[in-house]
Amino acid sequence: MPVCHCRSRFPSDFMFRLTKEEKHEVVTNCDHLKKLKYSPVTPRAFTEHGAIMAASVLNSPKAIEVSIFVVRAFVQLREMIAGHKELARKISKLERKLGNHDEQIMVLIEAIKQLMDPKPLPKTRRIGFYND
Repeated sequence: MPVCHCRSRFPSDFMFRLTKEEKHEVVTNCDHLKKLKYSPVTPRAFTEHGAIMAASVLNSPKAIEVSIFVVRAFVQLREMIAGHKELARKISKLERKLGNHDEQIMVLIEAIKQLMDPKPLPKTRRIGFYND
């Protein structure tokens, strides 16, 4: 019987077991994993380090092709995450910049409303001579 070297080659920071919710999400989003839906076992998944380790272990032409794909996918994922961080930073900066503008805008709107609906001028005494 072959000995499994999974634990020594793939420690917990290289590979982990999906939760039931994660398994359901993966099965829902990946059509090619439909059979996994009925399996009572939750599958294991590789972290970035585990995927690179798996790529270095396998040596067939198909494994090499997949290895290149995996490395490119992780590079693209990092770029995407960096882009989201930059976007989040810009939104945060904008929120800080515009934070007190709500109050200022409300004051401005109130002033415009008052200009649109002026109160009648108070009656004043007429000045000068007049015949009544």
